[in-house]
Amino acid sequence: MSNGSLLVEVVRSGFVESTHRARMLAVGADGSLVRVHGAVDALVSPRSSMKPLQALGMVRAGLALEGELLALACASHAGESFHVDGARKILSGAGVEEDALRCPEDLPEDTASRDEVLRSGGGRARIYMNCSGKHAAMLATCAANDWPLETYLDPAHPLQRAIRDTVEELTCERVAAAGVDGCGAPLFFVSMRGVARAFRALVLAEPGTPERRVADAFRAHPEWTSGTSRPEALLMRAIPGLMVKAGAEAFDAFAFEDGRAGTVKIEDGGQRARVPVTVAALRALGLDAPGLDGLATGVLYGGGRPVGEIRLG
Repeated sequence: MSNGSLLVEVVRSGFVESTHRARMLAVGADGSLVRVHGAVDALVSPRSSMKPLQALGMVRAGLALEGELLALACASHAGESFHVDGARKILSGAGVEEDALRCPEDLPEDTASRDEVLRSGGGRARIYMNCSGKHAAMLATCAANDWPLETYLDPAHPLQRAIRDTVEELTCERVAAAGVDGCGAPLFFVSMRGVARAFRALVLAEPGTPERRVADAFRAHPEWTSGTSRPEALLMRAIPGLMVKAGAEAFDAFAFEDGRAGTVKIEDGGQRARVPVTVAALRALGLDAPGLDGLATGVLYGGGRPVGEIRLG
């Protein structure tokens, strides 16, 4: 183990032109520390890595979703057609109109899906925003409890209080600070160690419990939690039993079915460094697969051909 931050190098034509510093926490199946880099006990903003915990709070409050739609409730999706159709299905199943969504308007992040929307004369809409599955699930939870729909993002709303209680329970930490995420939902600041603890609780829970329902749906439908070609989905397909959730500003959290878990934070928010560090954390825990080689080092291009890489220093 080491307490120093990891260095990620961006190498072009043999020259290190940029560097990123990373924090990493990796724990074994018994919860013991295997590898530590950087200030893993300092407060961080896990961003969308918290979505499985938000979904758990909703399930505990009566959200009746299973399978792909429960996975979508945890998603930062790419806006592919099945994501959009799924979010609409969650809303219609709850009897809630699409205009009740309070996430920002956006275009699909998936290039082909975005092009199709524009070719058909469409434009930005809330349903295309990468958090629309979570927001649809929030509205469905409110509908199930007869809670107000218009104020579902207010930190004082019963839904958000239930989610905060869930976050504190699973991280075993009091939320030290709160803010507003990019989608407008409340954002809770905790430690990297706390997030790893929470992810372990999800995968180690007894079958049939709300915790395992979230973890099992997430792992069974990785393309619904991110996108068909997203690195997180590729990691979960390469290592069955693995659960990985990325967050904005280069945060990753993961847990394996036996309790091995970890968190990663790139200090400057550089997303290009996130996946190589996550692969390093997985390998430090003995979680490896041939398909990870292409994710362990990112490729840099020049003139349409590979000319460098992103690698751990």
